[in-house]
Amino acid sequence: MTSSHSPRLLGQKQNKFLLTVCLCALTAALIFLPFYLLDGGFFHYAGDFNSQQISFYRYMNGFLKGLGYPDGAGSVRNTFSWATDLGSGALNAYSFYLYGSPFFWFSLLFPQRWLPYLMVPLLVLKFAVAGGGAYLYLRRYVKDQNYAVLGAVLYAFSGWGLYNIFFNHFIDVLALFSWMLWALDEAVYHGRHGLFAFWVGVNLLNNYFFFVGQVLFLLLYFICKVSAGDFKLTPRLFVHLAFESLLGVGLGAVILWPAVLSLLQNPRTIDLSSGWGFLTYAKPQQYLAILLSWILPPDSPYMTSIWSEGVIKWTSMTAYLPLCSLAGALAYWRARQGDSKKRIVATCAVFALVPVLNSAFYALNSSYYARWFYMPVLILAAMTINALEDPAVELDRPARNISGLVIATLAFALVPVQDASTKEWSLGVLQNPGQYAAVFGFALIGLLVYRWVAQRWRQDKRLPQRMLAAVLAFSCLFGITHIGIGKFGQWNTDSDLVEEYTSALALKGDLPEGDWRIDTYKTHDNLGLWLDKSCLQYFGSTAAPSILSFYPALGVKRDVRSQPELSNYALRGLLSVKYLITKPDRQADFLDPPHGIRKRIPVRARLRIRSGGLFRSSLCKSRSNALCWRFFGRPQPPSRLPWRKVLLPQFDVSA
Repeated sequence: MTSSHSPRLLGQKQNKFLLTVCLCALTAALIFLPFYLLDGGFFHYAGDFNSQQISFYRYMNGFLKGLGYPDGAGSVRNTFSWATDLGSGALNAYSFYLYGSPFFWFSLLFPQRWLPYLMVPLLVLKFAVAGGGAYLYLRRYVKDQNYAVLGAVLYAFSGWGLYNIFFNHFIDVLALFSWMLWALDEAVYHGRHGLFAFWVGVNLLNNYFFFVGQVLFLLLYFICKVSAGDFKLTPRLFVHLAFESLLGVGLGAVILWPAVLSLLQNPRTIDLSSGWGFLTYAKPQQYLAILLSWILPPDSPYMTSIWSEGVIKWTSMTAYLPLCSLAGALAYWRARQGDSKKRIVATCAVFALVPVLNSAFYALNSSYYARWFYMPVLILAAMTINALEDPAVELDRPARNISGLVIATLAFALVPVQDASTKEWSLGVLQNPGQYAAVFGFALIGLLVYRWVAQRWRQDKRLPQRMLAAVLAFSCLFGITHIGIGKFGQWNTDSDLVEEYTSALALKGDLPEGDWRIDTYKTHDNLGLWLDKSCLQYFGSTAAPSILSFYPALGVKRDVRSQPELSNYALRGLLSVKYLITKPDRQADFLDPPHGIRKRIPVRARLRIRSGGLFRSSLCKSRSNALCWRFFGRPQPPSRLPWRKVLLPQFDVSA
């Protein structure tokens, strides 16, 4: 079944798939290289990457190999993780993050201890796969395959791709989506069987949360293609696609079904908007942020350059194409009429600006995210390379228009502001002037280089190669700058992350065996995963639903993390916490009466954890240079441990 409307053009010669993959891998490697060397191979970034992704990849590598606590757990071995929060099913807890990711399963080929050092090589692989899939999809729509290589690089190193390094597992989605869209085109234009079902299943297994948005986008894509005459819909084609879609969902149901059962009990997923919340965003700045996110390079995920209101941070709100911005897409828009790509992008723009439509990509959840923007980014990349390839399309005027919009953002830096309390005047409403200067500079310089390359080689067959070189160089420079801003912006808190995690591994060998939990104080997140022990402090969105209801029932907040306050002292006894892990410079918080935590926690209540039991607490130090405050339990440490030398006096408490 081959459609007569296939846009594949004749005259294509050499297949440049391997070239694309290698270029994307090399570019990603160059972006990470300075930080990889700086960190000694143990690359750490900021936020979720440090707190979740490194810990999750390392822990689950060992867990699936049978190295997780407790040893020899019988029927629950490799299925139930005691170290995840208070204890969670591994599939439910990690299917959103990595359980179905082919990149994670590939990492199982390597020893657990290697995983922290493999995060960068895995990211390089993901960007290479993203570029390869985008190339396969885009080459159908160009005569010269060099333009497909260019489009693939635009997609892989878009603002969305660089921004979401922060989340790591979002790059898996970027890498695999383009393959599914390519498979859909193959099924429609050439009647290929099985390919689309396979990639539907792979994308569903990879991440069920993103798959909901992918289904919606594919429907919009298909409808726009049919309405523009690109797809010729027949009963046979409809049945073919419906069958392969259902088959792909069936392949992914091994993760989808248990995940759905768990999510239905998760209060964070059952949170619908209503009334005006369906129709408008609460803050006007939200609209400006959405519009400019398609034009300007992205901010660091956890800090904004301009916006003081709205839901901006951690939302993945960016559809920026490196160097080109929207200049090429706007040129294409002006030159074409009734085009399917224009209809797809216009529809996506409407969806982005209407809250209920935007939330449709996430099963109507009221929390704002723009994590679906990577899909229209691929279409924008296609529009850009089509405009560059067509000599009849005017490129300079659209580029000047986009440059004018970038320059107009200087208004945020120059607008007069009067302080409400002091009545003094100042200039600008910027939240982070330094980051804005970097974003503004890269956006404007990128457009200037784009205009120069387009004008210099417009009538030259080497235009795609010259533009590709410029885009690759720009992606490297901006990628390094973007990661650097995010990494060093939290350096004061994250500089000791590697030391603390490696110390935890040393401490793990010192802890006695037994069924008990730990707590941590002023340490990095998810330390329990490094110790293979259940910990009261856990950062993860998809723990067991029972945990998400257990904490609120006791008056303890539980959103994306479990973080009960030390004032909830009775909770430690209820949950069998035996040790508190903290750092040496935090010991005064427990031992200094004028300022310490002991002043706020009744001593008798803190230690009375078992009926009729009064216990001795002591502060101990292991060879890992981490301090363990042994809250609960009468048993003394084993003689093999270097804890007999107590650093600080013991406290005997009588009833």
